[in-house]
Amino acid sequence: MNLELALRAVANDRRLQILEWLKDPAGRFPPQVDGDRVKDGICGCNIAGKLGVTQPTASEHLKILSQAGLVHGKKIKQWTFYTRDEAGIKQLKKMIAAKL
Repeated sequence: MNLELALRAVANDRRLQILEWLKDPAGRFPPQVDGDRVKDGICGCNIAGKLGVTQPTASEHLKILSQAGLVHGKKIKQWTFYTRDEAGIKQLKKMIAAKL
């Protein structure tokens, strides 16, 4: 994991909000037609709606989080569903603690 890339990813309030929501996907998002909210993740379009942004804007936030190793995307039909990458988040926490 690249520490600088990960820190840039979490330096944005909306991306932090997405990570917080994905901690409890069943409690934070309504049921989906495709994909189990916990097992498969949350559809990017549902994240966009909850953020109040366009789907391309949400996709950019999710791309940054994914490149930083903080979320995983999973394709189901034409949609991408996102879950937190708990191992990546744990690694980021360790890296921050080691630097401080």
